[in-house]
Amino acid sequence: MRHVWSAGALADDDRGPVIEGPSLLFEIERVSDDDPIIARYGDADRLTLYRRKFSEVAVVPPFKYSYGARIGGQLTWAADLLRAKPYSKSAWISLTAPGEAYDSVPCLIGMAFRIREGSLVMTVAFRSQNAFTSYLNYLPLADVHAAMASKLSVERGPMRVFVDVPHLYLSDSPRVLPVMWRPLS
Repeated sequence: MRHVWSAGALADDDRGPVIEGPSLLFEIERVSDDDPIIARYGDADRLTLYRRKFSEVAVVPPFKYSYGARIGGQLTWAADLLRAKPYSKSAWISLTAPGEAYDSVPCLIGMAFRIREGSLVMTVAFRSQNAFTSYLNYLPLADVHAAMASKLSVERGPMRVFVDVPHLYLSDSPRVLPVMWRPLS
């Protein structure tokens, strides 16, 4: 959030004005449900909804698509590839489809898996991401990561995240600011 807030520029969006930050690549050593910031500021009901979006094949309202359907059997393909070639860099899956409706193109567009030093590294690529609610994606992705590591009988390594257009909605500012800045003691 600080990256977008401090380095971003104002832009338009279908849902209102946003601050768009420069593209970002980072690594999360371990995504965890017991993160104290998520515990304090997160929305448990929305997290449940997002977990369903990632795990169910049917579209879960109010979403326009299901990551569960898009990911589907591709995880089996990626696991089979890594079993055959544990050194592979090719276990990438796409979550987009040519010619799909422009208003249904997912924010998460690709996922990659590779085994390095006995651990499963997962890379995810987002075309766009709301920095304020990004945890709603990272926790379900951690579930996918853990399931893949289990399928492959390896430890779960870090999650690498690329976000092409990280952003914050101006309407979320009253909720974003308390998360970014702690009160002075």
